[in-house]
Amino acid sequence: MVRMSVPGQQELSLRPGRFEYKRLVWALVISLALHGVGYSGYEFTRKVLPVWMARVKFLAALAHALQAQKQNPPPPPQPTSVPLVFVEVNPQAATAEAPKDAKYYSSQNSKAADASNKADTDTPEIKGEQDKVVKTEDAPRKFTPLQPTPAPPKEEKTELAKENKPAEQAKPKPKIGDLAMAKPTTELQQPDSGRDEHTRPRTIAEAKMRQAQNNNMMPGQKMKQDGGVRNHQDFHAVNARVTGFGEYDRAFIEAVEEHWFSLLDDRNYAYDRTGKVVLQFRLTYDGRVTDMEIVQTTVGQTLAYLCQLAVMDNVPYERWPSDMRRELGDSRNVQFTFYYY
Repeated sequence: MVRMSVPGQQELSLRPGRFEYKRLVWALVISLALHGVGYSGYEFTRKVLPVWMARVKFLAALAHALQAQKQNPPPPPQPTSVPLVFVEVNPQAATAEAPKDAKYYSSQNSKAADASNKADTDTPEIKGEQDKVVKTEDAPRKFTPLQPTPAPPKEEKTELAKENKPAEQAKPKPKIGDLAMAKPTTELQQPDSGRDEHTRPRTIAEAKMRQAQNNNMMPGQKMKQDGGVRNHQDFHAVNARVTGFGEYDRAFIEAVEEHWFSLLDDRNYAYDRTGKVVLQFRLTYDGRVTDMEIVQTTVGQTLAYLCQLAVMDNVPYERWPSDMRRELGDSRNVQFTFYYY
């Protein structure tokens, strides 16, 4: 067999050379890089980007809210609509207009007043004997005879006999103590500043009016506290405003207090015991008392139990008026503090 060759012509081959290998490797690397960038971008837009966008929107909304708050500051918080501590208002101190920022409530409005005329504050100067219960005037306890008093003899007596025979007067019983009604108990701790100087009534009618007013007030001793208001009057008063349930609470306190006195009289209460009993309970709209609890007692369990009886023996009390129920709902928390002094 004869083989023919052409001088000067290179032999052709299909096997890739070194240069082709390098190009193939670079193409593979570039392809992987592009695929990696594409996949990373896909995952970024699917998982990371929404979280970042949510944070950006939150920060933008927060900045907008802060800017709006600086431009329009919120109104100052309003004081509570119902004062927490009940105080009895002397009828002659009642006013038609309610005072501003009164921390007491009652069955009538009253504005701070005293006889000092030495300062311009909201705290009247009252020169009483106790610093436990908020009370502006002394009111003696009213005693009811157990049996009808026999009629006096009809025979006439001479003027000399009338002068020689001393007048028979009922001996008043010692003061037992007092009672305060509140949600949180507010105790006034102020130093005594002397004795009170009462002004004499100018007419008989004025004297009778003052006596009738004092007889209608719940028994107790007026408090003592330093102070002084510009409103100069012959009586004492604190800032108190009327509420839709002030009259109900007054009758409620009076009923409990009278029964408390009766229980102590029946058991020959020892007047040398001093201290207090704090009760908490719920009063419902139909006059029932539930969840009774002795929160504190410094006079022992026996006197604390009498305080419980003073509340529970009169159940059920009167139903709430419609206005009172509309304002308070179906029940309310009550705290009673009984003071022995």
